[in-house]
Amino acid sequence: MISRKTLRDFWGRHADAEQPLRAWFHEAKTADWASFTDIKVRHRSADPLPGNRVVFNIKGNTYRLVVRIHCGARIVFIRFIGTHAEYDKTDAATI
Repeated sequence: MISRKTLRDFWGRHADAEQPLRAWFHEAKTADWASFTDIKVRHRSADPLPGNRVVFNIKGNTYRLVVRIHCGARIVFIRFIGTHAEYDKTDAATI
């Protein structure tokens, strides 16, 4: 997982995101996601994006988390974490 610090910094500014992000991090750290289908089984609201990116809804869609996943290497890169409004202002397919 690259980089937990990004999540910690975010929940430092948004305390209500701490527990949902900790739970997501723990699951992602131990997950064996070989494809988007594996992610969708557990995260029904997750959506695929171009470039092996996935957007997760955090805390009932209050926050959005975009990660890039290299399934073969089992590496997850955190590309964006922000409010729903901040997400709407980004091009999640290129971040």
